[in-house]
Amino acid sequence: MPITKSAKEALRQGLRRRRYNLVKKDKIRIVRRDIRNLLIAKKTKEAQAKLPELYKALDKAAKTNVIKKNKAARLKSRITKSARKTL
Repeated sequence: MPITKSAKEALRQGLRRRRYNLVKKDKIRIVRRDIRNLLIAKKTKEAQAKLPELYKALDKAAKTNVIKKNKAARLKSRITKSARKTL
């Protein structure tokens, strides 16, 4: 357990940031799952319509260092490639 005042504050900040980060990661995971399910169901138009939502979530997560910039780029590239392949 933290003893000093600054350590207690750092603990609170870390817990708060962890909650924010988990929300952002969950958003990415949910949107990716939705797009994958749409592609499996051969609903490419709906999947293409959801791509901007995924891009937005990935860019926000990368901007705040929840995930790395290259990981965001890699995930966007792979999901776009698979969406185009099923056309």
